[in-house]
Amino acid sequence: MKHYIKHSALLSMAFICCCSLLKAQDSQSYSLEQLKDAALKNNHILAIKEWQIKEKQAKIKEDEVKKYPSATVNGNYLYNINLGEITIPAGTIGELQLSPNNTVLLPNTDKNFTVGQHSNFTIGMLAYQPITQQAKIKTGLDIDKTEIAVTEKERFKISLQIKQAIDKLYYGTLIAQKQLEEAEAKLALATSKLADQENAQLAGKTITADKAGLQAAVANEEQNILKLNIQIEDYMGDLINLTGIDAHSLKLAAIEPAVQPMDALEGYKSVASSSNADMQIAGLNKSKALLGIKAARQSNIPDLGLVGGYSYQYGNPILPNNIPFVGVNLKWNVQEIFSNKQVLKQRQFQLKQAEENIQYTQQQVNNDIEKAYRKIEQSKQLIAVAQKALFYQKEAFKLQEDKKAAGLNVKTDLLNAKSSLAKSEADMYAAQLSYLIAVADLKILTGQ
Repeated sequence: MKHYIKHSALLSMAFICCCSLLKAQDSQSYSLEQLKDAALKNNHILAIKEWQIKEKQAKIKEDEVKKYPSATVNGNYLYNINLGEITIPAGTIGELQLSPNNTVLLPNTDKNFTVGQHSNFTIGMLAYQPITQQAKIKTGLDIDKTEIAVTEKERFKISLQIKQAIDKLYYGTLIAQKQLEEAEAKLALATSKLADQENAQLAGKTITADKAGLQAAVANEEQNILKLNIQIEDYMGDLINLTGIDAHSLKLAAIEPAVQPMDALEGYKSVASSSNADMQIAGLNKSKALLGIKAARQSNIPDLGLVGGYSYQYGNPILPNNIPFVGVNLKWNVQEIFSNKQVLKQRQFQLKQAEENIQYTQQQVNNDIEKAYRKIEQSKQLIAVAQKALFYQKEAFKLQEDKKAAGLNVKTDLLNAKSSLAKSEADMYAAQLSYLIAVADLKILTGQ
């Protein structure tokens, strides 16, 4: 019995410890940078891009092999059912005069000789070293490297988009939480007013219609709180999905928003022209189109290379058994001269598309930078106004607290001031976080 009690106690303690650890894990606070790092580490799209880069790197190694000699080993075996014969007719070589009356033909009779053997086999190796195609092979390698660079920039762009999504969800959640505090303060005020009205109704100092209006106000605040809770849950769910953090809920670390010094608008546009991910991808696509034109022109060069090899054969007495050889090989498909003209036109059209895409991307990036910069300036103005409102609301709340201490007001006066203060704090926080979102957007547009 004691042994059973001992084990039960140990199991209970272990269960309590596990619950405590799980609770601690769920309540762990995450900063914005921690969430970004987790999202970049666990994102499947980024992992796919990594594998694509490795795939293209392997393709470069595959294409590099084309620069070196290619060796082909071949073998062949034949069984000839019918063998050829060579017949030398009598007297072909001439006549031999043995005596005046005796002449012998050479050969004296028809001679039949079997040529070859039933079993014939050959084995050999042929090596080919391209010469004139080296330039085209190098152009192909440059195209492969450009494709790797494009994939790397796409991966970089996706990482920026993930960071941007984390920024918006993080700041959006904090804004919703602050708005929830405001809604809870308003609910407390509406509930207090309803309680005062019910007391007044019992005393015969008010009517039922007034109570219905207050009940509607309480219901509206409860509905607003429910909406905000749902919004926060959705934001948290998206954060968990993006970051891959194994937790039932996240606790976001509080931040102190601060206004940062900004450079001139044109400076950001200048930086974005070379650092923006979309601009870099557009530039690489243009480079790829130029390389395609170069490769199309190089396709008109005849394929000239060195040939060497060795062959061993058995079964044909006319040919030697060991046959080493060297030489030069020329291949030139004349038809490609005409087809390559159309290929060249296609590549030139691709270049025009790439150039148009650069201009379009530059226009879009500049427009997005202007919008982000404008939003930053607007957020600064909202912050300045919200700071004034918050300052006066704090003064009004302090005044109501002093009146409450002196017994000069009622509970609803203090709750009304607290509700107004909560609204000002929420507005201030929303303005500050909107500013931070705009700053983050501008950094992403400039490739930072």
